[in-house]
Amino acid sequence: MPVRAEHDRAVLADLLGRDPVLHAYQLGDLDDFFWPYTSWFRRGDQVALLYHGVDPPTLLAFAAPADSVALAALLTEVAPVLPARLYAHLSPGLADALAGSFRLEFGGVHHRMALTDPARLEVVRPAGVVLGAVDLPQVRRLYALAYPENWFDERMLDTGQYLGVRAGGELAAVAGVHVWSPVYRVAALGNVTTHPRWRGRGLGAAVVAALCARLRETVAHVALNVKADNTAAVRLYERVGFTRVADYGEYTLTAR
Repeated sequence: MPVRAEHDRAVLADLLGRDPVLHAYQLGDLDDFFWPYTSWFRRGDQVALLYHGVDPPTLLAFAAPADSVALAALLTEVAPVLPARLYAHLSPGLADALAGSFRLEFGGVHHRMALTDPARLEVVRPAGVVLGAVDLPQVRRLYALAYPENWFDERMLDTGQYLGVRAGGELAAVAGVHVWSPVYRVAALGNVTTHPRWRGRGLGAAVVAALCARLRETVAHVALNVKADNTAAVRLYERVGFTRVADYGEYTLTAR
């Protein structure tokens, strides 16, 4: 079965929607907001996404264990048309499918987590106000200080799905989204951080809980990615009702 470029969003939504948590980021990228920056590859029921909205581009390929062989076959066939340098987020076992065409630098294991116990959101006393374009300078300063390695698309402030907590006259904690799609009923949290001066006071959990409560008004599934060795963040997300549902590896790929 050959690989084909897929341009039909309805077909992609049907395939990815069979596991909306595993494919939350890809479903979100079907929205008009991200769609122009995407290229989709399909082989049977398996789908891989190349996202061009960052430099270098990022390849997303996720599969349940039962489907990993089929998705690996897709990756092997599509490797010759991929950019010479890119990032990749790959389910376990899929990296080998690209090793013949690329040198792979492993960036660590990440957990995919999903909000499975929303009743816990109220336990941490949610708090936060909606941030917008006017708050961008403060958001930039906070990320530069507390989370310099983050990936922040400033356009996402316009979604109304970035919340912040202020303390001592400054932005002390923030939580936002990488994708938010009422159309496809998914959201993915991202860019969550707390000012070093205000850590240990529960502000991170409070603003995450407030954002999740807000997101649940428009979506059915809230997911996130977190580095497996970031135990403090994993505990925070578990505290507000998230559960680990899958793992994947992050890689930097350079053509051989």
